[in-house]
Amino acid sequence: MQGSERPTQPRGVERRGSTALEGRPVVTHWYGPVGTRLAHVATGVGHRVGAQPALAIVLLVGGIIAFTASFLVSRVYDAVVENDGVAMLDRPMLQEAMQLRRPWLDEFSAGVAYVFGPVGMPLIAVAAILLLALTRRSWTPVILVAGAGVGSLLMTIAGKDIIGRSRPPLVDAVPPFEHSPSFPSGHSLNATVVAGVVGYLLWLHRHAVLAKIACVVVPVVLAVVVGLTRVLLGAHWFTDVLAAWLLGAGWLAVVVTAHRLYLTARERGAPEAPQPRASTQSHGSHRT
Repeated sequence: MQGSERPTQPRGVERRGSTALEGRPVVTHWYGPVGTRLAHVATGVGHRVGAQPALAIVLLVGGIIAFTASFLVSRVYDAVVENDGVAMLDRPMLQEAMQLRRPWLDEFSAGVAYVFGPVGMPLIAVAAILLLALTRRSWTPVILVAGAGVGSLLMTIAGKDIIGRSRPPLVDAVPPFEHSPSFPSGHSLNATVVAGVVGYLLWLHRHAVLAKIACVVVPVVLAVVVGLTRVLLGAHWFTDVLAAWLLGAGWLAVVVTAHRLYLTARERGAPEAPQPRASTQSHGSHRT
């Protein structure tokens, strides 16, 4: 597969470097000292190791930052819950959700839990990777979607291990029952991240305004539906879902920024992969 992941454009549209000036979103322009510095560093790394390896490096660094942020958020959350702060929302929200339950709505929520759960979500991610990679003839969607999914999984594991919060009582829940720690909602976090990154990659290549809007609205709706159905089933407290949305949005921002830096490095001449270095010595030349 080729490495191309630059947005294409209709004929007759002027280009500057690799970025269309009309009809496509411009994601390689950076403003402010932080953005400009990040673009400069990413470009330098891209010239040394290649644009795609630089993308993987940025995702790794971003993942470490996100994991640390997840740890810090978990500690703050734990302190708040112990003091009955945000947690005072949980019991009223669960009671409201229980009032809304209907057989058809329970079945729908259980179906959502299965589709976006430990079995369905990886299948969705793999399908998205294959579709985007083959249609774009690029490894970039593989790196982005896989990196985003792995990062969200690590954040979920970190939160559950640190907090170890109990789920709502089973007497208030609807099957399928789950017994792992409650914070954060892995379904909600993973849906936010994977749907978000796929929507972003599709958004980059859309012409029509309605299509661009759909690429934003659909992932948001999916994340909201997944999160609210977790509360409806009694599988999570509302603050578990709220924290998952916030953590997922933060990690998604890191992934999108990493991809923008990758496109910037390519636009500024970084090769897709490391280039072989020319020999500094002529054949047969020896130092004495």
